[in-house]
Amino acid sequence: MEISFSTSKLEKVFNSERKLKEIYGELAKTIIIRMAVLKNAPTLADVPIEKPDRRHELKYDRAKCFAVDLKQPFRLVFEPLERPIPEKTDGGVDVRAIRGIRILEIVDYH
Repeated sequence: MEISFSTSKLEKVFNSERKLKEIYGELAKTIIIRMAVLKNAPTLADVPIEKPDRRHELKYDRAKCFAVDLKQPFRLVFEPLERPIPEKTDGGVDVRAIRGIRILEIVDYH
């Protein structure tokens, strides 16, 4: 899958294992693993919905965004690159058509 970042600062952090460890500490290892899963998935549908990854669509003010689990309570949040966002007939996002994502943040949104 194609991966981009919401800011150049975030991209620099994610492209440096040292910076990931400085900023996210013990989360860095899990971030690296999740990023490998995302990069190697041909489409968003290929990212597992089961733990430990647990890809899931978000709601409300984060509608049309997705997240994967890191370490409780943190999530890696991203959005599809495709515009318009591909939809199924029921109005949900067609994850089979998503071939690129933009990493937005790591956050505890609970």
